Amino acid sequence: MSARDPGPVPSAAGVEVLRVFVGPDGRGGNSLGVVRDGAAVPGAAARQALAAELGYSETVFVDDAERGVIDIWTPSVRLPFAGHPTVGTAWLLGAEVLRPPAGEVRAWTQGPFTWVRGRAEWASGRRTQEYRSPAEVDALPSPPPGEGWLYAWAWDDEAQGRVRARAFPRRGDGIVEDEATGAAALVLSDELRRSLDVRQGTGSQILTRVRPGGTVDIGGRVVRAR
Repeated sequence: MSARDPGPVPSAAGVEVLRVFVGPDGRGGNSLGVVRDGAAVPGAAARQALAAELGYSETVFVDDAERGVIDIWTPSVRLPFAGHPTVGTAWLLGAEVLRPPAGEVRAWTQGPFTWVRGRAEWASGRRTQEYRSPAEVDALPSPPPGEGWLYAWAWDDEAQGRVRARAFPRRGDGIVEDEATGAAALVLSDELRRSLDVRQGTGSQILTRVRPGGTVDIGGRVVRAR
């Protein structure tokens, strides 16, 4: 299954659910759970258990809203950095800076898009693989055979920097295909040294901008799921 659509969540946890990297037509977007009061879910075991119960590809625990300190969990592992959790949380909190374990992340809004700035080394372990056409990417089974994180992509229009992509975590935690993966788009943009317009999953859009000094901006639209 893919990261599931927002459903009932434990009311005591105070989880807010967003869709991040929504497409221009309102489709797509990766579901994100945000626990504004991280202190309500203390400890790694409790956070991993709640992330697994929710079943979203990532859940964020806000440990200090004023300073932007956040903790990011998949249903099985803690992440030092991730794209749609930082973009979504920046939008929700109106934050100019977030502080996940990887380091300080600048954030801002420009028109309908919320942006964050990160580094490819923060998203290590995401392997990219180019295919000959968007049709080949679309034809892949979910997940493709093999182990480890796979970001399958093809040029839709190389001159314009448009990419078709699908993402497969392949870590055995129930997230078979990720609808929108900002960190993987960041890695691809860094590898290509190109700013990109990525269309991922069923209808998501991720924008990237290559910056000086080895950083990459990732941006997209965010909406509340309820």
